[in-house]
Amino acid sequence: MRAKPRDAGYDDLLDAVEEGEGYYLACENGHGSLPPRRVCPHCGSADLSRESLPEMGTVETYTTTQIAAPSFAAKTPYTTAIADFGPVRMTAIVRADPDEVSVGMTVGLAVGRNTMTGNRMLTFHPR
Repeated sequence: MRAKPRDAGYDDLLDAVEEGEGYYLACENGHGSLPPRRVCPHCGSADLSRESLPEMGTVETYTTTQIAAPSFAAKTPYTTAIADFGPVRMTAIVRADPDEVSVGMTVGLAVGRNTMTGNRMLTFHPR
């Protein structure tokens, strides 16, 4: 299997999360966004600083996939959620029993592996 090319912005974020140093990008107007970014998607500011990501977030919404494409059928059910981490919202797979996931649930952020592709990805874990 050929090695996947490095995506500098995204892989840098994954590396930082794995080291316990997750971050987001903040502009001078207080907007937060996730890398890779050259400008703020909210106001267009090019003055971005790297800020520490909160250790925990809160699930705002989620969906559980019961029936997936044939290549993922063996992995169902699985839950994808959007969680609020203060200045940013993040989307990730929740590593928990789908019946235990709820709006308002506190989650931590980690890096896991897609069991089908082997690629690294962001994951949420109940706290």
